[in-house]
Amino acid sequence: HSITISPSHTHTFQNSSHRRKKTQLPPTRLSVTPGEGAGEKETGSPSTACTGIMASSHYNTDAGLEIKTRSVEQTLIPLVTQITTLINHKEKPKKSEKTLRAIQRVGQAVSLAVGRFVTVGEAIANENEELKEEMYFACQEARRAGECIAQLTDVGAFDQPESDTRATVYTDKTGMIKAARLLLSSVTKVLVLADRVVIKQIINSRSKVLATLEHLEKVSSFQEFVQIFSQFGNEMVEFAHLTGDRQNDLKDEKKKARMAAARAILEKCTMMLLTASKTCLRHPDCESARINKGGVFHRMRLALDQVIEIVTDSRQNGDNEIHPNSIYADIKEFKMKVEGLRDNLHGISKDNLVTMLELILEHTEDFTDSAYTSHEHRECILELSRQAKLELEQLVTVWKQAQCLKAKEATEDMELAIIKTQQCMSELRRELQNTAVESTGDLLRCYTEHVVLKALKVSGVEANLEALAECTCKLSEHKEQLAETSRLLRHVSGTEPLAITCLHAEETFQVVGPQIISAAQTLALHPSSKIAKENLDVFCEAWESQLNDMSILLKEINDVFEGRRGEKRAYLSLPRPGKHTANLKTVKAVKLDAEEQAKIAKLGLELRLHTSDVDAETERWEDQDNEILRQAQSMSSMAYSMYLFTRGEGLLKTTQDLFHQADIFAEEGLRFHASLHSLSNQLEEDEKAALMVEAERFPTLCQQLQMTSKTPVHGKAATFAKVDTSIQETKNVMTVLMKILSLCYKLLKKCQVDQTFMDSPHSWRGNQLQTVANGESLDGKNTDTFGVKSLERHMANLTFLESK
Repeated sequence: HSITISPSHTHTFQNSSHRRKKTQLPPTRLSVTPGEGAGEKETGSPSTACTGIMASSHYNTDAGLEIKTRSVEQTLIPLVTQITTLINHKEKPKKSEKTLRAIQRVGQAVSLAVGRFVTVGEAIANENEELKEEMYFACQEARRAGECIAQLTDVGAFDQPESDTRATVYTDKTGMIKAARLLLSSVTKVLVLADRVVIKQIINSRSKVLATLEHLEKVSSFQEFVQIFSQFGNEMVEFAHLTGDRQNDLKDEKKKARMAAARAILEKCTMMLLTASKTCLRHPDCESARINKGGVFHRMRLALDQVIEIVTDSRQNGDNEIHPNSIYADIKEFKMKVEGLRDNLHGISKDNLVTMLELILEHTEDFTDSAYTSHEHRECILELSRQAKLELEQLVTVWKQAQCLKAKEATEDMELAIIKTQQCMSELRRELQNTAVESTGDLLRCYTEHVVLKALKVSGVEANLEALAECTCKLSEHKEQLAETSRLLRHVSGTEPLAITCLHAEETFQVVGPQIISAAQTLALHPSSKIAKENLDVFCEAWESQLNDMSILLKEINDVFEGRRGEKRAYLSLPRPGKHTANLKTVKAVKLDAEEQAKIAKLGLELRLHTSDVDAETERWEDQDNEILRQAQSMSSMAYSMYLFTRGEGLLKTTQDLFHQADIFAEEGLRFHASLHSLSNQLEEDEKAALMVEAERFPTLCQQLQMTSKTPVHGKAATFAKVDTSIQETKNVMTVLMKILSLCYKLLKKCQVDQTFMDSPHSWRGNQLQTVANGESLDGKNTDTFGVKSLERHMANLTFLESK
């Protein structure tokens, strides 16, 4: 069983890369609870109130502010709720003391919350010079508006001892509404400006990745490649966290789909880049190896550009955004136009309707011209297309008659023609859907065993050029079939995000197919090369993975047809924890109940706090290249990915991924313990004893976690218990890790340990290169290709980057 955890809908406004200083404007900073009796029944929802107040704002400097992320939206809603409470309180000639005091508490709470919020905004301004002036101005406006609201709700200002009645807190709402507009406008501007900081972080991260990518492409020695790839991997992990959180935070579903597609490309290409580069370094004169490597680098650059287009809302060359064709959307629009004729005979021209139908029927040729469409489906589509033309002609005829009679609404004949036209279009759409779904399903079933890929590998190893040519032709045919079925699915996908995902699938098959062929050609030229064989395996895995994504996509499109629009599985995520072939099969998901999900979420939050503590501790270290520090950061990174799993987000998608990550985390913990022994040997006896008291607890905890992660379980209850135990034990390891790091920091400060240990990463890397030079990995043993484990593990363990 695989337990699915739904993504959290409460987002904190922050940069999710846990290694960086956070930019936080959490919703709770603006969430203030009205006092008892303060809020008579509100009219309208917070979001409606926000829209209304912002729409009527007189502050032109804030005009055009667009909220593009859920985190900003969720931060505003509590504030809007409180302001709505104040503005919509009932106008009564008298108010009780209790009500007046309650309203005052709300006003003061709003003012205090805004004050705390503005403090964070000003801190962000101090760290970002280019936003400083705008941010300070927006913060000043917000503070002024908060103070104004506090004054307007101050009961003391309205006390009239000489009167036996109590005045209204504010008799004229104009001042409160004006202050509310200013507050919402300025707070929104602060949030949008802070969001630009997150965008800037993504842009800067991409620039670093791109610069290192260019350096990687030009390296000519394996030693240099290993060193640069280490840096590249760390940069990609950071980029993955930033873009993953941005994807989850985006409100626009089309942008989310495009971001998912770009990140999927980076995921697969990161795995390919390693083996393609190694192959090229091992066989520098091989043309097919150079072509293979060049294709990977080119595709990664395009994906990096696409990410920036999405986060900055711009096109690199000023081109308009490409909207994938979709018969589903065209038929839906056509039917709406026809429906509109019932109430407005002049709402659309006859020519427009005819043109719309012609465009739809032109797109149906993608189905009828396809060699993979069955004869029965083809004949049915052609017949329905002819019928649609006839029905529209009949509709136009009665429509003209109704206009001649100067009818204000559709006549009886016209009503009947509208119904028949819409029914015909619905039948056409259903037939197209069935055609696309059946042909895709048939293809996926045919390719389940990956017969051609296996034959391609065999012919490459045997250097059988004749068999290789035959397999190449078959793979090219499969590529065209899959690309064509992706186009057909795109036409009937039902939603724009799914259409974008179909477009991504089509492009992936078109690109990866030729890359597999060039990798196979390289292997055929160098049949004894283990790195060339490994390279072909990685490209074949990318193809298999895309087939798996295709089957999930097909299920989602079927869900749309049948009205099942549940939680959408984020199946295009970066980076995926590896190739384990079980992932290529559909895993039965089990939904947690509310109590179980709450328990996992609480555990996850506790784990997140531990990772924050460790990250804060590591920032104190002056030598950021210290080996112990690097291993601790790696463990924190893995623990953070486990925390994201509890939210239904991040790198780990199934419980198997979680247990796999826990196992790797425990392995890294044991290596960390070995490094502690190396450090202890350089300490005085008393310092060594103090360190080892804490350190000796570590292997026991790590071994216990390893045992838990490897223990087989069956059923939902047992799987949930294993998840619970794994996260709890990870949290225990992180607790001890924090104590050890703090102690190491103090000991190193006190003893000024020999600089040799402090510089260990350089000698360690040198040892790895020496291992390669000694030929220890030439037999291929104890190696694990980049595609088998998570990206973060490989960045922590460069022993897997040895040349073959």
